[in-house]
This record gives sequence, structure tokens and C-alpha cells, in this order.
Amino acid sequence: MNLHLLNNITQSTGDKQLVQKFRLIKHLFDLGPSSVAALCDIMDMSSPSILKLIVSLSNDEWIEKKGFGASMGGRKPDLYGLKDKQILIICIDIELFHTKIAIIDNNYNFIFEVKTIALPISKSRSDFFKILNSHVQEILQSHDISNDQLIGCSVGMPGLTDAEKGENYSYLLSDQADISLTEAFEKMLQLPVVIQNDVNGSSMAEFTHGMAKGKQNALILLMDWGVGLGIIMDGKLRKGACGFSGELGHIPFVENGALCYCGKHGCLETIASGNALSSMAKEGILLGKNSMLNQLSNEELERIEPVVIIQAANKGDQYAIQLLSNIGTYMGKGIAMLIQLFNPELIILSGKIAEAKQYITLPMQQAINTYCMTQIRDKTTIVSSELGENSRLLGYATTGIDYFLDSYIKKAKKSKN
Repeated sequence: MNLHLLNNITQSTGDKQLVQKFRLIKHLFDLGPSSVAALCDIMDMSSPSILKLIVSLSNDEWIEKKGFGASMGGRKPDLYGLKDKQILIICIDIELFHTKIAIIDNNYNFIFEVKTIALPISKSRSDFFKILNSHVQEILQSHDISNDQLIGCSVGMPGLTDAEKGENYSYLLSDQADISLTEAFEKMLQLPVVIQNDVNGSSMAEFTHGMAKGKQNALILLMDWGVGLGIIMDGKLRKGACGFSGELGHIPFVENGALCYCGKHGCLETIASGNALSSMAKEGILLGKNSMLNQLSNEELERIEPVVIIQAANKGDQYAIQLLSNIGTYMGKGIAMLIQLFNPELIILSGKIAEAKQYITLPMQQAINTYCMTQIRDKTTIVSSELGENSRLLGYATTGIDYFLDSYIKKAKKSKN
């Protein structure tokens, strides 16, 4: 592991190129393998200056050749990129009923298999932190990784999350009035921490690794236990003034509908989310609906996972198919509104409910056809995410490493002055 350049940032190195080294590392992380010419353009530096930085960082074993780029008429240019495992970040994905832990490097390699623990999110911090920290420390010890080998920790979670203030206003509420959620995580882990909303994690993953890569205007619809929206406009992920943009799930859709946990009645989440799907399935089974879901035990039925209902639908269970169809119809009406508001070129469906594929996409498209203007609708492509169940962790790694590298650049500039 070669983190001396990061760990010694606050010390007086006498290296006048320190800021530029950090900038080059960050650009290579963001862009991937790049040519000298491309780096000259983005860093606004001469070719000899860039080559000098590359040689220095290569000697420090940060950078290596990564093959050749496309020819522009002459010889193919050398591409330079970051070596594996130069930056490690621990990523924690907190869901309603499970928590995932992974360590990812600067080239998006998972250092070990993602660890999923049955740790549900809670309103208070103390018990949650105690259990989470025990698992984190066990993972670090079992893989012989110390804190000084990590650039930091990136945490993603549902609810209203203000990354700038380091606070979540829905979950893990403060036991002490004088400490933010980020500060509490940092105190527990003894690492710098950045927190973010789970939807932004999904959106960043799609923007950097998925089908939204290179798109200027795209929406990422996270259909999990809740419903959230990631917004990419003019080639940038838009989070709003406090990071609260995209709360699609808490827009009222049903007059005098069911009470949502946010305090309002008839929110979209009450009729078109994983929680809604689970509640409707449980209610129908208790009322005697004919379904293979009747085989579930009372304990399994109490918190039935969306994947169980999708599996039943794939086996031809008509009740499960109808439940998913209802979800698709409601979501389709919501998407029709989004298309007319944002005029996106692409909408990506992600999350547990998106895995139902045609059972929700067909009724969804019918609803879109009904509620959306044809001229706008025809300009939008709707697809399902292809990144898999751990995609949010990639998004957390991107945001976290970018954030921590930016902080190192600021510190380097300050020490230089």
C-alpha cells in the first residue's frame, strides 16, 4: 500500500509540485487512463510539466502505463492511469433492513466480497453504531487493513440527507444535540467520513459506470423500499439547495390515501414502493388470496421482501403479477409527470422493484402512454439498470474519493501559502 503522499499531506515536504500531483491523481481517478495531451488540456499545463509529474508519481508507484489510446493519424499515444490499491475507501450502504460494507480501491476493485449484515436502520444512533462498528472492525482485522491505509469512509442511507451539514433528518437521529451524524461516524470509526443519500449514490454509479455515462439529461429512479429520484441536468448531478432534491416518493398521489411515515396521506411511496408492495402482499394473503405466497411462515410474511414476490411472479403466480402490475401503473403515472417536467433523454430504473422488469415496465409504459404528451414521451428512452445489486457502493466510492482528494488539494494549497 502506498498512501504516503496522502498521509503526509499536512507535513512540510518542500515539494512545490504537491498540489499538481494531487490534481493529477484526482483527474486520473475521474477520467481513467489518459494521454499526456488530454491531461495537458484538462490541467492547463504544458507537456513537459505533465510528463515531469507523471515520472515523479511513477517513481512513487502511483501511476503506470495502461496501454495505448486511439491514433489521431500518428503513433498511438501512451495512456497513464492509477495503479490498483493506491487509494482504499470503506463504503457503507445502509438500507431499511440490511447494511452492506465494502472496501473499494481507486480503480473500483472490491477488495473482498461485499459483507451484508442484518442490521436495520433505526431512529437512534447508539445501538446501531455499536453493532455496525463491531462488524467494521472485524472486517478490517480479518483482511489486515488498518485505518491509515484508508482515505476515509463513504456512507449512504435513505431519508433526508444534507451532506454539507453532515446530517440526516429521517434516521439515526442525534442522541446528543452538539454532534452531527458525520461527526458521530468519524468519532466511531476514527476516519474522515462523508454521508449522502442513497439515491445520489445510485445516480453517481449510473453517471460514472452505467447507462447515464456521457448523458446530459437523465433521471435515475430508485425503486427500493422507498422511491427516490436522481436528477442529471446539463451533464451534472443536481442535488438541490440542501441535497433534498428528488423526493418523488413523498408527493401525494392519492386523495385521502394511506398515512405515509413522512406524516402526509397518499404519498407515492404508499402505493408504489417496496414497502407498499410488501404491505399489499401481506394484506392480500391474510384475506385469503390464492397465491404461492401462502406458503410463507408468519415471520416471513411479516416483512416480505420484494424479491420473494418477484420470484413468485416469475413462477406464474397471478396474485404476485397483479401486485407488481399495480406498482408499475402507479409508477408510470409518476414517470409521465417527470418526463413533462424534465424532458430527459433517458430514464434508468434501479433498485429492488426494478428487478421485476416486464411485470412493472409493461403497465408502466401503458400509464406513460395515457398520461404523457406524445411529443415529449417519444424523446425519452426508459431502461433498467445493468449495474447489479451493489451498484450504489460504486457511487459511494466515487463521491467519497473525489471528496477526500478535494480536501487534500485544499490542504496542500493552504500549506503552500
